[in-house]
Amino acid sequence: MQTLWQDLVYGVRILAKNRGFMLIVVLTLALGIGANTALFSVVDGVLLKPLPFRNPDRIIALFEHRLEFERASISYPNFLDWQRENRTFDALAAFRPDDFSLTGAGQAEKVHADMVSAEFFSILGVRLAAGREFSHDEDRQGAGPVAVITSGFWKRKFGSAPDIVGSRVALDGTDYTIVGVLPANFHLSMWNFQDADVFVPIGQWNDVLFHDRDTAMGMDAIGRLKPGVTLAQAKADLGGIAARLATTYPQTNVGVGVTLIPLKDSMVGEIKPFLLVLFAAVGFVLLIACVNVANLLLARATVRAREFAIRTALGASRSRVIRQLLTESVLLSILGGGLGLILAAWGTQAAVGLLPQHLPRAEAIGFDGRVFVFAAAISIISGILFGLAPARRTAQPGLRTTLQEGGRGMSVARHRAQGVFVAMEMAMAMILLIGAGLMIRSLARLWSIDPGFNPRHAATFQVGLAPTMLSQSPAAIRATLLQLHDTIAAVPGVESVSLLRGGLPMLGDSDDPFWIEGKPTPLADSDKPWGLWYEVEPDYLKVMGIPLKRGRFFTAQDTESSPRVVVIDEALAAKYFPGEDPIGRHLVDVYVGPAEIIGVVGHVNQWGLRDNEGIHAEFYIPFRQIPDRFVSRAARSVDVLMRSQQQPLALIEPIRQAIEQMNSEQVLYEVRAYDEVVASSIAAQRFSMVLLGTFAALALLLSSIGIYGVISYLVSQRTREFGIRIALGAQRRDILRMVLGHGANMALIGVALGLLGALGLTRLMSGLLFGISATDPITFLVVACLLTLVALAACYIPARRATRVDPIVALRYE
Repeated sequence: MQTLWQDLVYGVRILAKNRGFMLIVVLTLALGIGANTALFSVVDGVLLKPLPFRNPDRIIALFEHRLEFERASISYPNFLDWQRENRTFDALAAFRPDDFSLTGAGQAEKVHADMVSAEFFSILGVRLAAGREFSHDEDRQGAGPVAVITSGFWKRKFGSAPDIVGSRVALDGTDYTIVGVLPANFHLSMWNFQDADVFVPIGQWNDVLFHDRDTAMGMDAIGRLKPGVTLAQAKADLGGIAARLATTYPQTNVGVGVTLIPLKDSMVGEIKPFLLVLFAAVGFVLLIACVNVANLLLARATVRAREFAIRTALGASRSRVIRQLLTESVLLSILGGGLGLILAAWGTQAAVGLLPQHLPRAEAIGFDGRVFVFAAAISIISGILFGLAPARRTAQPGLRTTLQEGGRGMSVARHRAQGVFVAMEMAMAMILLIGAGLMIRSLARLWSIDPGFNPRHAATFQVGLAPTMLSQSPAAIRATLLQLHDTIAAVPGVESVSLLRGGLPMLGDSDDPFWIEGKPTPLADSDKPWGLWYEVEPDYLKVMGIPLKRGRFFTAQDTESSPRVVVIDEALAAKYFPGEDPIGRHLVDVYVGPAEIIGVVGHVNQWGLRDNEGIHAEFYIPFRQIPDRFVSRAARSVDVLMRSQQQPLALIEPIRQAIEQMNSEQVLYEVRAYDEVVASSIAAQRFSMVLLGTFAALALLLSSIGIYGVISYLVSQRTREFGIRIALGAQRRDILRMVLGHGANMALIGVALGLLGALGLTRLMSGLLFGISATDPITFLVVACLLTLVALAACYIPARRATRVDPIVALRYE
């Protein structure tokens, strides 16, 4: 311990005498360590930390497997059969998101809600802060309306009143009794579900379609495995139930299976490869920083070689010299790690702000003991990593030569080591630059795609009608919806408006089985083709800028009392009417019935610019022809699409005021500009490009500095040699060529190694790419040329300095 303390004190004194050197090293390491720590805090929060539930490894997410969709929504009657018949779960619970109009507590507003089964909170192991969870008797139709609220909602709307349990809250015009309050740390960031304010029993929902076996209303499920039961056993158990249901209900359940995934994997599975690629990229930045520092230490070791030779002559062992140098290296890395933590705290906030929306488990991201341990660990490891090679090289035997040469011994070995380090830097920079180049080209391909509609100057929002509308007749609801349309259209600046139900491009989808009249009708829904449906008004094509390819679109005369009509998209026409005119034929929707095809419109990329989901057939139904039994669903909430002559979001407040003047209990919410919707569909790719580009630029800068430093050091060490060569008749261009050639050799070796590494590593990011392969030759060639040119530019300055050596001065150089 005493000798270690002596090494520490001596190391501090040596570093204090070389403040410029110390500052450069600490800043270099702070960039690498800070970037790694910031990204680790994201990876740790999202991927590594266990879910904040009881025995989270036993909680399983359940989905239906329909057609090509392995994670499809679940039919509620099917779920009830799973719940009754399974033998491998302690409990199963269904849940789905919803919105309610909150009235009677100040200004009317929409609150996010989740409908959940009675077992939901017990499966997660959540202990309520006040009150109780739902009982089984409350999770059924006809039971008294009850609700569990979140701690944030309790505080915001009720001022954390201690007597909240037993109070009532008006949701969609119905008084719900509050039976419980969730703890403040409860978050339900599952899939794309938003954190809810209110939870209600799912079994009480009396929607006309929810209790039909052939309908999946955006519902998912979770379950807790019994102790000792494996996932494979649970899959076999639920698979057997699905097979029995297919036999019992062949029309609706043939081809319907069950998908089981551990809850954590279902939440983070899609984001996991994305974060790991970024974490590997930022790891390369740290390695490049370490290599740069190692090169600096090798250069500095030349200056200190005589010092350590004298210490060796006085009896210091080789291990003692190495330990002293490693102590100084670790001191530098700890200082860099401390500064890196400050940078990481800022960088984490910036990264979370840039991350794509709906990042799962975002609430778990933050600085805690695990992040500090990681920062300390990589600081110490980095100190050893970049300090070991220079320490071993400095401590090599060569006492006599070193004392004779005044500290300039072992230069050839050092030059070789520095060349290896530079080649490593170049290789890692090459890999990062290729990754960034692939993302840039991929994003350019995505932006060039026509989404099938014009997002500029278009916006969407939802309107919740007054709760009293739920008890009105279909005719009264239709009249109110027509009045809503006219109210919005009358706002100055509004160019066109369409109310909408069903699919909303890039924001939500609804699909139905259908068939073409006149062709054989499959018995089972799973054997019928499926299409995305949209219930829209006559101005929908004008609002969205979708082209009409053939026939006509809807008019004001297509009402509930006129013959049913439908418009199909060109993808449906090409697939189901190849080589024939679909106009005048009839399409039969399972729920709406037969309708005459009157037009064909352009295809819309429903699931984003990549549009890589399975269903691409789309059809449109007149909003005024919604069947009476479904009109009440539009009374709860309706989507509105609007095109303006100016920035659409500037009109939201006047539209809100007009809607509230129409009825003070109507609520406008969920406002989105459509150009932002399109941009968010490629948010993951854009975020990857920004981060990979940042890391690549940093790697390019560090590697350029590294090769510049090595060539500058080489020039300073060979000043006498260059002077002799010039004195003997060498041309200055020969010196320039010699120095540049040395730098080019290091750069080209690094580029070649980087190309080989990129061929393997870029395959890991293939899921993020679009329109190009992970081995795109153009990207590889351009990046290789760019990196080589940058390396030669970094070598040019010291090379030019070498050509200006005065032979007389050089020959006097000691």
